[in-house]
Amino acid sequence: MSKRNVFYAQSGGVTAVINATAAGVIETARRHRTRIGKVYAGRNGIIGALTEDLIDTSKESAASIRALVHTPGGAFGSCRYKLKGLDESRTQYERLIDVFRAHDIGHFLYNGGNDSADTCLKVSQVAAKLGYPLQAIHVPKTVDNDLAVTDNCPGFGSVAKYVATSMREAAFDVASMAKTSTKVFVLEVMGRHAGWITAAVGMADDAGTPIPLVLLFPEVPFDEQAFLAAVDAKTRAHGYCCIGVSEGLRNAQGKLMAEAGTKDAFGHAQLGGAGPLIASLVRDRLGYKYHWAVADYLQRAARHLASKTDVLQSYAVGRAAVEYALAGRNAVMPAITRVSDRPYRWRITEAPLSKVANVEKMLPRDFIASDGYGITDRARRYLGPLMKGEAPPPYRDGLPRYIRLKNVAVPRKLAARFDI
Repeated sequence: MSKRNVFYAQSGGVTAVINATAAGVIETARRHRTRIGKVYAGRNGIIGALTEDLIDTSKESAASIRALVHTPGGAFGSCRYKLKGLDESRTQYERLIDVFRAHDIGHFLYNGGNDSADTCLKVSQVAAKLGYPLQAIHVPKTVDNDLAVTDNCPGFGSVAKYVATSMREAAFDVASMAKTSTKVFVLEVMGRHAGWITAAVGMADDAGTPIPLVLLFPEVPFDEQAFLAAVDAKTRAHGYCCIGVSEGLRNAQGKLMAEAGTKDAFGHAQLGGAGPLIASLVRDRLGYKYHWAVADYLQRAARHLASKTDVLQSYAVGRAAVEYALAGRNAVMPAITRVSDRPYRWRITEAPLSKVANVEKMLPRDFIASDGYGITDRARRYLGPLMKGEAPPPYRDGLPRYIRLKNVAVPRKLAARFDI
C-alpha cells in the first residue's frame, strides 16, 4: 500500500493550546513514516486547501514541532470560513477533492469547533459521493466548551484557569480600593450561547478566598431588578462586588443584550460589549464607581497560564486523530471521556461526527446556583480538574519564548486558481 499524505488545518478562533494538538498530529505522523507520507497544513485553515496553499511541515525540525506544545495562536493560520452544503456550492467541494487528489492526501484532519465538525462531516460525505478515498477526522477544539459527546473541549481548561485567576487577582485589587474608590468590577468573558467560561469565573471564589461575586450566564434570562438587588446587597455587605458576565447574555425575550447588528463569517451575530453595558447599569441605577474589562483575545492566548491538563488533552486528541486515520476510521472525532472526578482520570474515545456536528452542549442547569448568580458544587467538581496543573513555556529575559515556523509552501500542481 502506498503511503498517503495528511492534510491538517486549524479552524475558527484559536486557543492557547491548539498548537499542542498540531504537535500531536505531526509527531505521531512522523512516528508512522512507513504508513504516512507527509503532513501538509492548510495556510489559514480550509482556505489553504481551496487555494492550494499548503505548508510542508516536513521542512520543520523536530525541535520546532516540539516547541509548538508551548506556543499559543495558530501556527499555520486559521480562518472563519464555512463551507455550504454540496447542493449549494458543489464547486468548492470538487475543488477540495481536486487539491487532495493532486497532492495524494488520504487523511483530512480538521481542528476546530462546532462549525468545523459540520465541515468535516460534509467533506467525508462529498468524498464518498465523488468516489475519492479519504479519512475525515474532526479534531476537537473550542474555548466555548460546547461540543457534544466529549466531556470537555481542548482549549477550555486554559481559558477557565485564566478567567478565574484574573477575577481573583482583580478582586484583591478592588477590595483594596473600595473604601474610597472603585466598588464594582465587571469582567466580560466569551461564550455566545453556553456559559461554561462564565461558570469558570466562579472558581475565583472559594472557601479559602471568598469573593462577593455575581455571575451572569447566557442560559439565565437577565432580570435587571434582581441583578441590581444582588449587586447592591453584596456591595453593602462586603464593601465591593465583582461581576462575571458572558458576552452572550440575553434578556427575558431571548435577545442578545450586546448584539452589534453585524454578523461574522459563520453567520453568528457580532457582539458589542455586555461588560460595559452591565457596568453602566450599575453606575446609573446604583451609583457605584466601577471598572470593567473584556478578557477577549487575552483569555484564549494566555499560554503562560495554561492548564497542564489542557495541554495533555490537546496533544492527546491530535495523536488519536492520526491513529484513527491509520485505522481507517472516517467521520469521527476523538472525544475526551471522564472516568472519575476524584482522582481525576480521563481517556480518549471515538465519537461519530453525526452526533457532534450542529449540536451545542449548554451549561447544565444544576451547575448554576438556585438564584442564577453563582455555581454549584457539581460545577466545581467538573471544572476543578480541567484547570489543574502548570505547564509554563520557557522564558528568556523575563518573557516567554514562542516558536514561529518557517511554513514553507508546497509547490502547486494545479493550473487553475480558486478565488475565495
